[in-house]
Amino acid sequence: MKLATWNINSLTVRLPQVLDWLGANPVDVLALQELKLSDDKFPHDAFAAAGYQSVCFGQKTYNGVALISKTPALDVMRNIPGFSDELARVISATFASEADAAPASADIPSTGIRVVGAYFPNGQEPGSDKFEYKLAWLKGLRDWLRAELLTRPRLVLMGDFNITFDDADVWDPVGMKDQIHCTDEERYELNALIALGLHDAHRLFPQAAKSYSWWDYRDFGFRRNHGMRIDHILVSNALKPQVAACWIDKTPRKNERPSDHAPVVVELR
Repeated sequence: MKLATWNINSLTVRLPQVLDWLGANPVDVLALQELKLSDDKFPHDAFAAAGYQSVCFGQKTYNGVALISKTPALDVMRNIPGFSDELARVISATFASEADAAPASADIPSTGIRVVGAYFPNGQEPGSDKFEYKLAWLKGLRDWLRAELLTRPRLVLMGDFNITFDDADVWDPVGMKDQIHCTDEERYELNALIALGLHDAHRLFPQAAKSYSWWDYRDFGFRRNHGMRIDHILVSNALKPQVAACWIDKTPRKNERPSDHAPVVVELR
């Protein structure tokens, strides 16, 4: 089973790129972020024609998340229970692998994997109201996932986290020190998620130095590999032994009019 996450920075603009990527990389579940469209504009038919089902949580102009899958999305949940938020940032569902017989009812299959696709707040700059919202949102996410893991131990949290783990995730750690995505406060919250019993799938394997998932459009950021790793896939303790590989696919970043993010993929045995 393969799962992937990709901030596509406008599905309206990049739907053909997403469909092309799925054609070349037929993952079982793809979490998308920054749809930038409302639910009534979501292209369910286009994904269905490609052999995929889709559930979404959209918002006009900003944010928006979706789960694209080969098997039905069961027990779909939108946003963080217990955390009041008007922005479309989280969508969760349970999926059976193709090898499992997906049930016709809405019951959660015992063999299923709970997938949480999330678009973490950017935070703008330390000390701002948006930064305080980000920290509150992260705490709300952590409180919910702590309880969620008790009943859904086979869980994957993936998306655009807008946080780096450490200096190895940043092309210029000196220049970015204490800047957004790299503050101690954000990294504390990210490691607090890890402390729940989650694992960074990418770092379960040796990876090339300067492996990034996002590059600024400006100043030839991608060409110079001036990027950051802010798109992550975290797997639970129960799933960690099944992780066979995890990688960043930089190929779509070479497209004409690309997203500024690249897909991240995890393979489970």
